[in-house]
Amino acid sequence: MTPDTNSPNQQNQNIESFLREDRVFPPVEAKELGIPKWHVGSLEEYRTMHARSLEDPDGFWSEIASELDWMRPWDRVLEWKAPDARWFVGARTNVCFNALDRQVRGGHGADTALVWEGEPMPNGKPEVRRYTYQELLDEVSRFANALRNLGAKKGDVVTIYMGMVPELAIALLACARIGAVHSVVFGGFSSQAIVDRVVDSSSRIIVTQDGGWRRGNVVPLKENVDSACATLSDTGRDVNKVIVLRRCNNSTSWHEGRDYYWRDIVDVSSSHCPAEPMEAEDPLFLLYTSGSTGKPKGVIHTTAGYMVWTYFTARTTFNLIPDANQMYWCTADIGWITGHSYILYGILPNRVPTLMYEGAPDAPSEDRFWDIVERHQVTHFYTAPTAIRSFMKWGNEHVHAHDLSSLQVLGTVGEPINPEAWSWYHRMIGRGRCPIVDTWWQTETGGHMITPLPGATPTKPGSCTLPMIGVHAAVVDATTLEDLPKGTGGLLVIKKPWPGMLRGVQGDRDRFVRTYFDNPHGYYVPGDGARFDEDGYVWIMGRVDDVINVSGHRIGTMEVESALVSHPAVVEAAVVAMPHEIKGTGISAFVTLEPEYVENLGMNAKSLGAALRQHVRGEIGSFAKPDAIRFAESLPKTRSGKIMRRLLRDIAAGNQDISQDTTTLEDYRVLAKLREAEEV
Repeated sequence: MTPDTNSPNQQNQNIESFLREDRVFPPVEAKELGIPKWHVGSLEEYRTMHARSLEDPDGFWSEIASELDWMRPWDRVLEWKAPDARWFVGARTNVCFNALDRQVRGGHGADTALVWEGEPMPNGKPEVRRYTYQELLDEVSRFANALRNLGAKKGDVVTIYMGMVPELAIALLACARIGAVHSVVFGGFSSQAIVDRVVDSSSRIIVTQDGGWRRGNVVPLKENVDSACATLSDTGRDVNKVIVLRRCNNSTSWHEGRDYYWRDIVDVSSSHCPAEPMEAEDPLFLLYTSGSTGKPKGVIHTTAGYMVWTYFTARTTFNLIPDANQMYWCTADIGWITGHSYILYGILPNRVPTLMYEGAPDAPSEDRFWDIVERHQVTHFYTAPTAIRSFMKWGNEHVHAHDLSSLQVLGTVGEPINPEAWSWYHRMIGRGRCPIVDTWWQTETGGHMITPLPGATPTKPGSCTLPMIGVHAAVVDATTLEDLPKGTGGLLVIKKPWPGMLRGVQGDRDRFVRTYFDNPHGYYVPGDGARFDEDGYVWIMGRVDDVINVSGHRIGTMEVESALVSHPAVVEAAVVAMPHEIKGTGISAFVTLEPEYVENLGMNAKSLGAALRQHVRGEIGSFAKPDAIRFAESLPKTRSGKIMRRLLRDIAAGNQDISQDTTTLEDYRVLAKLREAEEV
């Protein structure tokens, strides 16, 4: 999540780096994994492609874009006047057409496009639905016509608040088909999150479902929508239409004239719906990401550049190959950018089946993910470091119980992955043979920005390695914006535009400029600290606003957290700055433990705290030892798995009132428990 102020002018020192990782894992031959080929087969090939993409972006992106279908070709590939980019100027296309119609017209209508599995397992058997490209196109077209019949038109914002059901994917694609702008509100958010986003986007249509399954419980989605609509009505911002999918058959209230059941309006709609020709820079979707001011930012992504970027990065990073018996699974929710880009928009145009799962990884048991991998013969598995650390905590026996030999490529997304979790993932899930693509990117970037390519990049645990083809990444001095030497931590910036970049913040031009481009060079500033190592690999060191200044040392949070997690007692850790009477600023650590250490924690907390401090001292130095440690069952996270360190800073400082945005917080009870936890 990007803070509201990434301005380098506010930073006056660079970040010191202490973490060292010497292990290197070379790429595996494609034939050893049963893969026909690697799209990028060597480091030399990557460097050649990367250089050309920066030196001749017009020629490079013209070739990539020509692989897709266009209703009108572009006049110019790029117009750039920082901070404003226009990609494929003059072109017309449709993202849904390229995801579905293009495959059907190419003779692949009978190929599997999407596989969905529900969370409940009645009689021990999962509910599974499969859609071919033709079937998915028919359903999308029917829902697109239903939206039109209810008054939705090109440019209107449709708010979508659903669980991970196939109809969620259908709703997004239907909006793209008719040119409506979709705004997905993650199904784990409260009614207030719906209110905030509907008001900000001036949306008048909401798509939801009666309830959603989560760990065997029903999340009352329609009830939350009703509550949001009542609040909106009180302020004179009535929602005109609410479309409700029956999923859990839980009791819901009904508002005649406003509410419509999904099947009632879809079953009577035609499956013929021509795709709307969209201008290259027409908005495709809004997606809200939290900010430090308490007001979420509505990130705007447009049509053509985002389409080309997700198509290319998905194919290249995951080595997607049609007709190669691949089954791709990204475990994220479509409510996040990862789901937008790498469940739908990047995968379907590459004609590889994409798998969706409705529920939690431990429902009904902690081996559910591995059971899914085995049954569906998953070849590509893309998940978050937080999930990986949970798998580690739950125990290796759940992994050993299943055959994971179908896996070919593993991926991580979200926060930087610490070397211990990377190593476990490589050893236990990949059996020491599957390459790991550790991807760094953001909601705002649209797709992968720094990542290994599985057939080309030697990997190092904890490093996202090299900039993506088309990405000019640099680490600069936070004050002068001059490039820093290798090994020196500083401000990560992207120097040149790329097709998938955001085009603005909904209704707030000043916030867009101030947050991301507040520098004289027009660099994109993502708000992360990083360093290049001697091989030119990127190491993300944490958010710039999370850097801790202790006794003259500016320390990145990721390095201290990695040191803590390398202790056998620790599963996960988060560190933040705290007020300190003597040093001015100290380090506060929030730590979750391996199960065997939790049982006797009551009498051993102080000694374990001392052991962890000593461990950090040995890994980094005495100046990096935590001044306070809290042991906790869990940490405050978004449902996408990102630790909300802004909230931890408030707890460490003893603040009782939190004024920051908490709409993305998964479980509010975590904050109360952390406040009650004793410091050691």
